[in-house]
Amino acid sequence: MASSSVVKRIKLGSQGLEVSAQGLGCMGMSSGYGPPKPEADMIPLIHHAINNGVTFLDTSDIYGPHTNEILLGKALKGEMRKKVELATKFGVSTKDGKWEIRGDPAYVRIACEGSLKRLQVDCIDLYYQHRIDTSLPIEVTMGELKKLVAEGKIKYIGLSEASASTIRRAHAVHPVTAVQLEWSLWSRDVEEEIVPTCRELGIGIVAYSPLGRGFFSSGPKLVENLSEGDFRKILKWLFQPSNIEQQLPRFQSENLEHNKQLFERVEEIAARKRCTPSQLALAWVHHQGDDVCPIPGTTKIENFNQNLGALAVKLTQEEIAQLESIAAKGDRYPGNMGTFKYADTPPLSS
Repeated sequence: MASSSVVKRIKLGSQGLEVSAQGLGCMGMSSGYGPPKPEADMIPLIHHAINNGVTFLDTSDIYGPHTNEILLGKALKGEMRKKVELATKFGVSTKDGKWEIRGDPAYVRIACEGSLKRLQVDCIDLYYQHRIDTSLPIEVTMGELKKLVAEGKIKYIGLSEASASTIRRAHAVHPVTAVQLEWSLWSRDVEEEIVPTCRELGIGIVAYSPLGRGFFSSGPKLVENLSEGDFRKILKWLFQPSNIEQQLPRFQSENLEHNKQLFERVEEIAARKRCTPSQLALAWVHHQGDDVCPIPGTTKIENFNQNLGALAVKLTQEEIAQLESIAAKGDRYPGNMGTFKYADTPPLSS
């Protein structure tokens, strides 16, 4: 049984937010990876995580949409709310069956009010812009978020999938506490500019998909067992200008054979260290620094317990080098989704 004594606390950013060194990504409970899971199973899982020291919970208004925030609202009633650091996100809206990115002040406020209501809270601990609106300056969005902080509706501001220059400009308007980004053994492009920028500015790093969308749990066989409605199998991306329906590139056959070599390297070192491949891959993220909080998601208590075991896995520099010796093949997302990652915004006109 996992114990809260193994989960240390870390300072996320330099603005005062303290979280568990490992968080819990909640998206898969309600969307993304197949059909929504029963509340009767998910609420006990959330409580189990909190009671075992994982108190940093991550959701978004687009998960479901809305249903994941509603789930967390039910799970965090009463005293449970006082035990957690609650993060949610805004910035992706649905209109006429399409998704669009929005960061205009009116939308920021409407989105925040909606999240507060669904989560049944008076204040959100960490409020991220989920994707960057490239149609307007980041300063405009940050200005409204700054007002929400002043009004006590949110405590800390975060960004997700923002470029280094956008992060720097946003931070000049109001301190950014955390940047959420995909960081794992097969997603390392953030190490070039974004991670150094965050560290220069004293911004914490939240690593989502630290297990490579589950690849480091099961390896290539994961692809064979994906259910209908799992976006790793068929991603129905609804951003204009075009609809795309295809598999995530790294799971496509032309890339999967190469990526299998990466998994085999992880599997080999994990066997030597008597841990699971997923524990080893997660431990690699933990070894990136005390300013990094990975948020692996799960829908099963046994998998949660296994993920927690990664905190006890220690890696040598030689082992880290061995793990990093094979790079993944394939983009993170297909087609025009790539234009929405690490986004820049236009300059603020004088």
